[in-house]
Amino acid sequence: MYNHKKSQQNGMTFIEVLIALVIMVTGILGAVAMQATAKKGSFDAMQRALASGLAQDILERMRSNDATTLASYAGTDYGAALNAVPASRCSSPATICTAAEMVTNDQYEWELALMGADVLQGTKKVGGLTGARGCITVASINQVTVTISWQGRTNITDSSTGTCGTSGKKRRQITIEAFIY
Repeated sequence: MYNHKKSQQNGMTFIEVLIALVIMVTGILGAVAMQATAKKGSFDAMQRALASGLAQDILERMRSNDATTLASYAGTDYGAALNAVPASRCSSPATICTAAEMVTNDQYEWELALMGADVLQGTKKVGGLTGARGCITVASINQVTVTISWQGRTNITDSSTGTCGTSGKKRRQITIEAFIY
């Protein structure tokens, strides 16, 4: 008499291995996609922080100068083209500058930072914001508005009604208002 015994399974079948691999690969691809999205978000956050820091920088430069020079800071074309280097750089304690010379120097240095021209890798400008434009308006009673526009990486709805920078679906913008006395 022939005795048939059920054999017990030892190990996994090929189909089980394939299913496990598909699940594992799907998880890895999801993690890679999440990392790429996080990197883009990190870049956008860095750009926004830089824009905020640049706006605060020019406000502090204005505060440290004579309040009667506030109107001299007004402009809508910061970042369009780098101005000429000021005759007096006002960069050392030995250099005594007038309030007007400080305005010119402050504008030049702020525009350098806005355009990223103050950070170089070889001869390439690697700092600053992408396509940045800065606008400064000075109203009565020493009310100052600093607006910075730049180009982001992804399309959004451009809801800005301001005239600072080029309008478009990638435009990002911050506006900071302050009173300077």
